[in-house]
Amino acid sequence: MADRSRTPLLVAALASMLVLGLGLGAAAFALLDDGTTIVRQVTVENSEPVAASDLPATAIYDRAEKGVVEIAASGGSGVGSQSGAQGSGFVFDEDGHIVTNQHVVAGASSISISFWNGVEREATLVGTDPSTDLAVVRVNAPKSLLFPLPLADSSAVRVGDPVLAFGSPFGLEGTVTSGIVSALHREMTAPNNYTITDTIQTDAAINHGNSGGPLLDRRGRVIGVNAQIESESGGSDGVGFAIPSDTVRSIVRQLVATGEVEHAYLGIRMAASSDGVSVTEVLPGTPAAKAGLRAATGTEVVDGQEQPTGGDVVLAFDGEKVTSAVALQSAVDARRPGDTVHIVVLRNGSRRTIEVTLGVRP
Repeated sequence: MADRSRTPLLVAALASMLVLGLGLGAAAFALLDDGTTIVRQVTVENSEPVAASDLPATAIYDRAEKGVVEIAASGGSGVGSQSGAQGSGFVFDEDGHIVTNQHVVAGASSISISFWNGVEREATLVGTDPSTDLAVVRVNAPKSLLFPLPLADSSAVRVGDPVLAFGSPFGLEGTVTSGIVSALHREMTAPNNYTITDTIQTDAAINHGNSGGPLLDRRGRVIGVNAQIESESGGSDGVGFAIPSDTVRSIVRQLVATGEVEHAYLGIRMAASSDGVSVTEVLPGTPAAKAGLRAATGTEVVDGQEQPTGGDVVLAFDGEKVTSAVALQSAVDARRPGDTVHIVVLRNGSRRTIEVTLGVRP
């Protein structure tokens, strides 16, 4: 016969284990008529221990400050004093790779890194990507100076999430400001005038010198790299924009591996349409031109809005419905040069599928 007196204790112990996150992950249990307790292990996807929950800003600062650096680039064309540019960055790995903005180190003849304890090291440029405004530099430093910051999954970020912006605004190293994610899927113009899609908008105060510094979530993980400010005064009374960590992860890995980044390229200009995305121009010699995509030949006013007519309207890209120019650009960005894709267009009232081999963005 089962000992019924032990059942409540066992149930209580299991409940406390679940509350404390002690290794079970999750458990299902039931009491039989004879008092026997059956316990089954249940795997919960994406479950995390309590230790991974949101941390107070002070704890995040204590964890992250050693991974954030100040960057001085002389002879460059970035934002800063006459003698050069000043910005921020963060440690990517224990090999001494540091992430920052391309516009901070653009054209620099020398780059200096200042760590959390005031120690300075000269850095060498590994590579830059003007299309995403990202750059990687490397320092020869002992591991006692290198505290890499983990990258989060930026696709999981939500509007309203609390964030902290780290950096050296106006050369004031070790500065942190707080705010929230104000919006997602914003667009920024890159230094080479291409569009950076899916950027994160925040109201955390960002000023000159914050460029290249990390935007952290409340678990101390990097969700973006602070890059631009939109403000009438040019200061933090506006809003800031950060390059999402998913983009950072992809670009930085390529820069670390080869020093270069190649972006997939279609070669069209486009505009919003009620059905999908209208092709307004097909650039000569591009993959789009070689595949036979057609540009609009005129315009008409629909519900007070001028819309292109006479050309292709992109409805789908490799099986995914296209709802906006940003969506189409993001779909192209997710591919590699040389990939063959199938684009569904509406032409003269009929659907057709066009095969395109993507090129390399010039």
